[in-house]
Amino acid sequence: MIATLLAGFLGVLAHHVADSSGKTGEPILLGMFGFLVATIVTFMRFFPRLKARYDYGLMIFILTFSLVSVSSYRSDQLMKIAEQRLSTIIIGSCIAMLESISICPVWMGTDLHNLIASNIDKLGCFLEGFGGEYFEVSDEGKAKDDKSFLHLYKSVLGSKGTEENMANLAAWEPGHGRFRYNHPWEQYLKIGTLSRQCAYKVDALSNYLHSNIQASGEIKDGIREACMELSSETGKVLKELAVAMRKMRRPHPANVHITRSKAATEELKSLLRAARCEEFNFNLLDVLPAATVASILIDIVTCTENIAEAVHELASLAKFRSADSLVVVVPAPDLEDPAGTTQYQPTLQDLIAII
Repeated sequence: MIATLLAGFLGVLAHHVADSSGKTGEPILLGMFGFLVATIVTFMRFFPRLKARYDYGLMIFILTFSLVSVSSYRSDQLMKIAEQRLSTIIIGSCIAMLESISICPVWMGTDLHNLIASNIDKLGCFLEGFGGEYFEVSDEGKAKDDKSFLHLYKSVLGSKGTEENMANLAAWEPGHGRFRYNHPWEQYLKIGTLSRQCAYKVDALSNYLHSNIQASGEIKDGIREACMELSSETGKVLKELAVAMRKMRRPHPANVHITRSKAATEELKSLLRAARCEEFNFNLLDVLPAATVASILIDIVTCTENIAEAVHELASLAKFRSADSLVVVVPAPDLEDPAGTTQYQPTLQDLIAII
């Protein structure tokens, strides 16, 4: 709407300037004005910041200016054309906003929030099940033919454009639901970037599941427990972060798994430092795949900590509710209260245990 108003005003101004130059100079000036405006605005669309947020508005500016200024050369009812154009834009915008907000609400901010949480959860599902797949340990809780969790992470790799577009549109939305005005949408892009960095490492890890060169069984046995613990705890961290984002609460339960993943990292590093190929008479090709997998897992722990830190920052900026602020009513038998209904304020440790 702003682009239409500004372009209409400049179109009328260009008409008056061109009209004052006479019938001979009017078409020349109108052509020059049209060329200059279209060139300048088109060049502005190449700036990343302007293209990300105002690309559509700049395009409408060019179309409206051309419509008003060029039409004035053949028509004497310039103000009527500008009025019709403006009224059409206002009516269309009001109808679109009324339908999008009241009748059939579609909130891009909600979709972005759910997308980021879903991407983190996909990475967590892969890491939680990677140890059993790589070390060929059966998991009775999962069907043997259900390998979908090994491929879900791939959608995270190409999500950058979608996330940026959603964040751009979400910034224009009014406050709604749990998303207040001036919600920190830029923080979602930061989390998305960190998630993609983690997804690239996960993709490299996935290549070793079906690689032609595999480590020997004895070497795998040596690092199996540490790697499986590290992979499992890292996956739990990411899944806890995803749940916390969906529920818009502070991700305190994830801290427990972060501590455990750090301990598993130190244990794995100790095993790698203590390993000596000469002692076991192993070929380098037998050791390299397992060592690479272990190294990638250690890098993923760092990525996970960065994601957790970004989610904690989002929780602080967006004022997510704290788990220890909840009030739970539980039955508590008492000699003075036979009915036994008292209000109990749980601690953070109690809630972590419940979750």
